[in-house]
Amino acid sequence: MTLAQPGTPLFLHYDSLPSTNSEALNQARQGAAEGVCVIAREQSAGRGRQDRGWRSPRDAGLYLSVILRPRLAPENWPLLTLMAAVAVHQTLESFFGLTADIKWPNDVLASGKKLAGILAETADSVGGRAAVIGIGVNLAPEAVPAELRESATSVRTELAGPPVVETVVNEFASALVRVLFADYADLHSEGGAARLVAAWCARSSYAQGKPVSVITGGKVLTGVTAGLTGGGALRLTTKDGDTCVLHSAEVNQLRQDKDG
Repeated sequence: MTLAQPGTPLFLHYDSLPSTNSEALNQARQGAAEGVCVIAREQSAGRGRQDRGWRSPRDAGLYLSVILRPRLAPENWPLLTLMAAVAVHQTLESFFGLTADIKWPNDVLASGKKLAGILAETADSVGGRAAVIGIGVNLAPEAVPAELRESATSVRTELAGPPVVETVVNEFASALVRVLFADYADLHSEGGAARLVAAWCARSSYAQGKPVSVITGGKVLTGVTAGLTGGGALRLTTKDGDTCVLHSAEVNQLRQDKDG
């Protein structure tokens, strides 16, 4: 197999896979170059953060994983998840005309419901440490099971558009990867991390002043978001006035009851 040169996408198309991330991790361990993109029409065992399943019926969503070999300081590797969320947000708007939101750290929302998820994983190989960025986007309503329709949505549902076909999925994937690689190149340039954090904050209603509940380390905290650190961690100001820095957590908007 011919591998991509760094920064040059090479799409490997599959009819079906258990998981595009698992396949990309295997490719990375075998020395696959940066830029290899694994895409499948369906997944039988797709997954998200904390080993949650990601429903992946045939031709109902984008199931994509990209191999990267970042030349970043270790503390900046978490920014790759934010970078992918920004790229998805940008491409949804430019390709479909859909305005979305980003919930820290890895969910893209529409109408307050989950539309896309991102899973970043790492692999060690003879070529050094690699990152695999998995991106799942619900394109058709069939991607959302009935029991999740109150909390998840699809592009077609939001836009009342025509049925999703394979060519549209592939064109959307190509557009997304172009944006992702442009943002990735910028992240490696001087001041790139600060620009990425600013871009994420500009696209997320969760960045600043959002009342949220947070599950972290087995504890539940409530407070108001107070921006991101330079490395992409979320700041939370609790009701006691303390500021916590969260590197990994489950964040949800806090629904506040109104009196009268």
